[in-house]
Parts: sequence; structure tokens; C-alpha cells
Amino acid sequence: MRLLLSAFAPELGPLAVDTPPGWEVATVGVGAVSAAAATSALVLDRWPEAVVFLGTCGRYDQRLPLFECLWATEAIATSLEELRGGAYRPGIERRRWTASLPGALPGHAVVVPPAITCTAEGAAQLASLGPVEHLELTGVFEACRLAGVPCGAALVVVNDVGPEAQAQWTANHAEGSRRLVERLRATGFFGEA
Repeated sequence: MRLLLSAFAPELGPLAVDTPPGWEVATVGVGAVSAAAATSALVLDRWPEAVVFLGTCGRYDQRLPLFECLWATEAIATSLEELRGGAYRPGIERRRWTASLPGALPGHAVVVPPAITCTAEGAAQLASLGPVEHLELTGVFEACRLAGVPCGAALVVVNDVGPEAQAQWTANHAEGSRRLVERLRATGFFGEA
């Protein structure tokens, strides 16, 4: 059995009610801490052969178009304060996680700040680390790493990071999630006949 996760059910798109054979679905909540705790509990309870996270993300700049689907090759934990030099992480703290499961979509690094970035200036600074922002991925990747379960993530760009992000996300997240599932199905990722 493989496990499909998302922050909340709408980001599973049609898979929330039409789960492919051999897969189970679950939600892990919003934010890295909630995602880590819930993913750990799910993995320990179900011991899947692999975990795939599906979700939405915001783009920092124009490198990726809206509704672009991607595979997260790396999740990077950081904050604006770190980039500005006003904060730091201890040297022994993990800051980067590499996907341990190959994907069928173009690969990109994903920046995971502790909260949604709501300024164009902040987006421009974080863009030096990757093209998109997402909130849960470091938690999911860490939980799977600790359990020794291969993990990957497919995301869809649904908004620009900045002051209009919430309105764009609200308008686009359901359609983006539907497109992400459609794109993954078209690649044969779920092994459906």
C-alpha cells in the first residue's frame, strides 16, 4: 500500500473520493509541525511502502506559470529573518530534505518558511532558494526520513506569493488540485490501467 497525503481533503482533488487501487489517502493538517506529527502517526500506523504528498504552492516569480505541476526534489526550511541575517539555525539542525521517491513531473526545489510570505520584497528574497513556497513539506519529508519510508511530493502552482496570494489561492486551489491529479494520472504515476 502507498499513502497519498495532503494538508486538507480538497488538495487531494478527485482522489479524495476516487482513490487508485493500492493507495490510501489521508490529511495531515496545515503547517510543517502539524504535518510532521500527523505523517509520523500515519506512517507508524499503516507502514506504507511509500508516501506521496499532494498540494498547492505559490510562486515567487515568473519562472513557473500558474497551474504548473512539479515534483519537489528538495524541501528547504528557512525564513526571511534567516536570509536577512536577523536569525540563524544551529549548525546541527537539518535544513534541507531531498525527495527519496522519484517523480513523473519536472523537478524543483521548494522553500518552506514558517508562515506564508505576504510581501513582494519577501518573495524576491526567498526566490534565491527556489521558485515556489509551500508550508508542509519539510514536516512530511522529515517524518518519512525518520521512519525510513520513501517519500515524494507533487505540487501545483496556484498563486503568486505576495499581497494577493490569499485571493488567488482561494480562486485557484480547487482547479489546481484537479489539474495536478489529472497530470499525474496522465503520466501513469498511480499505476492505473
